[in-house]
Amino acid sequence: MTIVEATNYFAKQGHAPAVLQQRRQATAIRRELGLEPGDILVLREGNGPDVRWECRFLSRAAFDADMAARAGSEAFVQARRVMHTLVERFERHIYEVDDSH
Repeated sequence: MTIVEATNYFAKQGHAPAVLQQRRQATAIRRELGLEPGDILVLREGNGPDVRWECRFLSRAAFDADMAARAGSEAFVQARRVMHTLVERFERHIYEVDDSH
């Protein structure tokens, strides 16, 4: 079962560039930890989060291990703290891929 984590960052007024830079920093930390970098998406049209990050995991266990690695990294925890000063709203959604087609 493939798990997809999607995080949405709604920037405070004028902070969208800083939110993107901070997400890039968090992705660099993920690489240093040996984790999949995922994909950073930047809003170009329509309504929605200014920045979105998505990553796929081959199993729930892989996702849980990834979350534990992040929680155990002081650098990643600090990157999260900084991000929360830049956003009005943060959302995390966890999906399971429907392979039934």
